[in-house]
Amino acid sequence: MSNNAILHEQIDRLVKIMSDLRDPVTGCPWDIEQDFASIAPYTIEEAYEVSEAVYSGDRDKLADELGDLLLQVIFHSQMAKEEGSFELTDVVRAISDKMVRRHPHVFGASTQKDAKSTKMAWEDMKAQERGDTSPNGSILDDVAITLPAMVRAAKLQKRAARVGFDWPDLNAVIEKMAEETKELQEAYETNPNDHKRLEDEVGDILFVAANLARKVGVDPETALLTCNRKFERRFKFVESQTNERGLSLSDASLEEMEALWQKAKTTEVS
Repeated sequence: MSNNAILHEQIDRLVKIMSDLRDPVTGCPWDIEQDFASIAPYTIEEAYEVSEAVYSGDRDKLADELGDLLLQVIFHSQMAKEEGSFELTDVVRAISDKMVRRHPHVFGASTQKDAKSTKMAWEDMKAQERGDTSPNGSILDDVAITLPAMVRAAKLQKRAARVGFDWPDLNAVIEKMAEETKELQEAYETNPNDHKRLEDEVGDILFVAANLARKVGVDPETALLTCNRKFERRFKFVESQTNERGLSLSDASLEEMEALWQKAKTTEVS
């Protein structure tokens, strides 16, 4: 049996399993009572677990998590089929058509070959599909509000930059960061109990941080995830070193913990 035949067989098997789980008479009670809204959080969770598996470097784990994410596609498609709106075939057809349409340099007559020009063409195609030139709405309208805040900040900035609403260069954004940091300091010195103003100033700093990332070509969410992992790795080193000395972290001074932190930095690949 060819690989394609095996693939079709396994996809059909998964579709059948989901159909059986949703059977109103013989299916699983939990699966039967789910709807699009109740399943959406699981879809988001599975996407994050795929990302985590990528960074772990464990390919077996990645295959497993991709399977979980695929199940979410099958689940949503089965529910849509039951209500008569669409089914898995429509999902696959739509994404296939979209990929062909957005890659004219591969499937059409376009001669664009370098990564930069093809990415620009991709964004132009997306803008046309969204109808960014329509006078009846904002180019920001379809930036999903359910995205993680840092991801959404970058998308909002990127969308605005396409029509020229952008900082001229990286230095201008760095200056803006200094300005926002100073405003936070001033707000705190004026009234450290004004939570709303402090929250607003911190939000401005985080928004500018997303802009900094965009300006240097870095995904801010990925950068923060990497930083989180680095902090976790180094903090666990501080914990382990403290424990080896027969102490708990609460027994160690800040100076001792800082020394161990610096040691962690010199004994790992950041």
